[in-house]
Amino acid sequence: METFLVGGAVRDKLLNIPIKDEDWVVVGARPKDLLALGYKQVGKGFPVFLHPDSKQEYALARTERKQGTGHTGFDIDSSEHVSLEEDLLRRDLTINAMAQTETGEIIDPFNGQGDLDHKLLKHVSDAFSEDPLRVLRVARFAARFSHLGFRVAPETLELMNNMVQSGELKSLVAERIWQETKLALASTTPREYIAVLRECEALKIILPEVNALFGVPQTSKYHPEIDTGIHTLMCLEQVVKLSDDIAVRYATLVHDVGKAATDQSKWPSHSGHEALGIALQDQIARRLRIPNEHNQLAALVCKHHTELLRVQQMQPAALLNFLESLDAFRRPERLEKFLLVCEADARGRTECEDREYPQRNYLNAVLAATRDLNFATLLAEKGKGNAAEAVKNRRLQLMTDKVAELSASND
Repeated sequence: METFLVGGAVRDKLLNIPIKDEDWVVVGARPKDLLALGYKQVGKGFPVFLHPDSKQEYALARTERKQGTGHTGFDIDSSEHVSLEEDLLRRDLTINAMAQTETGEIIDPFNGQGDLDHKLLKHVSDAFSEDPLRVLRVARFAARFSHLGFRVAPETLELMNNMVQSGELKSLVAERIWQETKLALASTTPREYIAVLRECEALKIILPEVNALFGVPQTSKYHPEIDTGIHTLMCLEQVVKLSDDIAVRYATLVHDVGKAATDQSKWPSHSGHEALGIALQDQIARRLRIPNEHNQLAALVCKHHTELLRVQQMQPAALLNFLESLDAFRRPERLEKFLLVCEADARGRTECEDREYPQRNYLNAVLAATRDLNFATLLAEKGKGNAAEAVKNRRLQLMTDKVAELSASND
């Protein structure tokens, strides 16, 4: 029995970046051999065990043979006769198909180190095409490593495109699509995930609402980049600088989906895209089972993000209604997320990347002014029957004073 460190841990060691998880492969062993050593079996589809002390995952070396459709239709052999090279051969990318011995020797049968040097994401073998989930995984690795200069190898991109054309991606379940998308949104360059999926034509299967944005024109006065799809990619680039919250990044991705559904005869104007966007982003959320928090934030952004552009011109009564529609008084933390998405939207435009965004500070200042409101005093003065009206009137008074103060400071 031999044990090897494999996959991402070896790759990340060679890249000199922090290692998140260590995965191990055991060659020449049977399940009963590991159980006798105190390992606990946790794998269902194939034997995976937890080390009795470290609790790290140890998997028996295995091979896979395609038997059905999708990413689960495989016949697995994890007998003690499977070699390390056979196990590595079934992996997705060459940079993930390396192993390290207990003495530190790198075992690299498919030139993963060479592809690391050339910064290539390249498939190990044609068996790559048997698992449609790998299309999303490659796009996600592109998002993770793009800042280091990595790109998808042309031959791998061609293979991914062939997989899309075969219809295999339609077998992917919602949970796996969202899992890969969530990891991509958490990465250093989430825009690359969308760009790679679009390049291999998978985006029209995975996120057709976002794919439809490419080629949709916008008014050049406000969007020098013109193309709505390009604007979306630019917004993803900007939101990375502002927040690592997945809900914020997801809302940024879908904030303009309504623009592809507006009346084409009126393009590049997109009147009503806000309401259209709410329905479309909800369609995405239901299909991919997006968490409710993400869905609710995205709906708020779709509906209200254009209003924020003129928030400094709003009268106090309109400002109060705006903040109430955002549920800002009860959920100020969600307002902050909303503002971050809107800031990414404002900066995700050609030559606007470093622009100031005073709307965010302005609205926060107005909201902060209402925190001086004393509920107990108001209830004592007005009585419980008029409590809601009294609170609203007091908020309006405080906001009116704050708007006047801010206006005077800008004169």
